[in-house]
Amino acid sequence: MKKLILSAAMVAFMGTAHAADPKGADTPIKIAVNEWTGQNLSARIAGSLLGKMGYKVEYVTAGAVPQFAAIAEGSLNFNPEIWTNNVGDIYPKAVESGKIIVSGDLGLEPREGWFYPPYMEEKCPGLPAYSALYDCAQAFAAADTFPKGRLITYPADWGTRSSEQVAAIGLPFQPVAGGSEGAMIAEMKSAIAAKQPMLMMLWQPHWIHADVKLNLVKWDSESADCLAGKNQSKGSACGFAQASVKKIINADFAKTWPDAVKFVNSYSLSNDVQNALIKKVDQDKVKIEDVVAQWVADNESVWSGWVK
Repeated sequence: MKKLILSAAMVAFMGTAHAADPKGADTPIKIAVNEWTGQNLSARIAGSLLGKMGYKVEYVTAGAVPQFAAIAEGSLNFNPEIWTNNVGDIYPKAVESGKIIVSGDLGLEPREGWFYPPYMEEKCPGLPAYSALYDCAQAFAAADTFPKGRLITYPADWGTRSSEQVAAIGLPFQPVAGGSEGAMIAEMKSAIAAKQPMLMMLWQPHWIHADVKLNLVKWDSESADCLAGKNQSKGSACGFAQASVKKIINADFAKTWPDAVKFVNSYSLSNDVQNALIKKVDQDKVKIEDVVAQWVADNESVWSGWVK
């Protein structure tokens, strides 16, 4: 399991020397780094600030769902940004058993679902209601999906909720897994520039929403208990549960790094902050380490209370 979850490429970060190092300073805190830029930023800002407290940090590449087994067994120690509607089966069981501890909300206000550019409403009257998609699937079709519409879903290892939803409600669309977040956004921008058909599973916060206008498909109802593909059909569909974004640690974290727990509980980022930083990385092509360093340098008044 460890070999599947933990990347061979670990980036070690040595904490700033202190006159009196905190308890656990000699034991690296292993922070999970997932596939999307926002989570990378959340993880690296947290790691930078833990370094200022005197801790050693290791950033470990881990899959969005497989990471929970590693956190539950202690191979990973901390993830500051997990989306609760894409966690698989291990996460809730590990939380219930106490092997994973939830340390509160990160502060982001997410929105997730099927997004499309506004010009598609001319080609598919009735949008943003999902029911319109039944009658105009061909307006979203591509050569490899015709006559079905083409729906770009998350990369395969992020889960299959969109595919399950299409099957559950009998929608005449072909789900196509995106290769990566970057590939998905590149395809979105290319389609918009040429006013080509586009329907994509996406989320916010994300820099793309500050760059282009996107509309969100609406469902019959919304429910906190909504599960994609479960107990849904045409005429009675809730779509996707809207996530909350949590910070999690493994069960031994507080015992090993008691002062770090105080930081984890206080650490917070807003949509506006993350969107701006994501854009610097993904659009302005600034190295993520430099973006993080600049934010930390410019915002001591924000984080100084977190690291005391």
